[in-house]
Amino acid sequence: MSNNSIRSDLMLVAVTLLAATSWVFSREALTGMAPLQFIGGRFFCAGLVLGVFGYSALKRLAGEAWLRALMTGVIMGIAMCLWIMGLYHSDNMGIGAFITSLSVVFVPIVGRFFFATRTALSTWIAMLIALLGLACLRIEGGFSLSASDLFFLASAVMLSIHFNLNSRYAARIPPLPLTAIQLCVTGLVALSLSALTEAQAITLNASLLGWLLASIVIGTCMRFFLQVKAQGMAPASHAAVIMTLEPVWASLIGILIYAERMTSIQLLGCILIFSALLVSRWRFLLRRPG
Repeated sequence: MSNNSIRSDLMLVAVTLLAATSWVFSREALTGMAPLQFIGGRFFCAGLVLGVFGYSALKRLAGEAWLRALMTGVIMGIAMCLWIMGLYHSDNMGIGAFITSLSVVFVPIVGRFFFATRTALSTWIAMLIALLGLACLRIEGGFSLSASDLFFLASAVMLSIHFNLNSRYAARIPPLPLTAIQLCVTGLVALSLSALTEAQAITLNASLLGWLLASIVIGTCMRFFLQVKAQGMAPASHAAVIMTLEPVWASLIGILIYAERMTSIQLLGCILIFSALLVSRWRFLLRRPG
């Protein structure tokens, strides 16, 4: 394994850790901010920061590229609004992370129904395993999904739509200006919804400001920058597997920081969902078309 390959793999692991720790930043910030207000401010400010670094590339974008970036940004905005509402209502961060990670499994399914793309057998197997895992998460006491589960599940579907649109309509747009536009649009979508539905005013103190800044700089700007850089260096097979680590880290962090616990059947559900993530990316591991 070359030094570049090792470095890119380590960067991808760091990306998954940053993504997992951003769950903590967000959860702590929600103690003093309304959810849509927080996610709107976080993504809009992060988009502005990246926009400064990508200003020259932004100026070179054609009108069609702007339209595609704006369109995919709206879908991303809806996905993140659903995600933050799930976190706001959640009592177990790890379970939420595993449910959200189902977006990986949903990507080829969405591609099949919306874009008539070919769906590999491994995709359907992964979907079945994922559904069994989801059932295990909430089967005790009679199967029922909580409000947070439904928000996370809806977010996973929207994230899978966003991935498909990005792959088809925004693939030729340079990553830095594309990310900057999408983050800003996500922020504007959330802030618009916040203005319509939330009345809570921001009362910033040192602690809340710290969590908000950590979410903007570490959980968003640094994470996306490293992800774009690492994916450009890493083989697809490596990136496909390493990026599935986010829910694992989020669960461990939830246990260490918030003393969250899972029953044996819930742990089985998480293992099944993680297995589904690997099965859905099996073709990347084998480097085969499907």
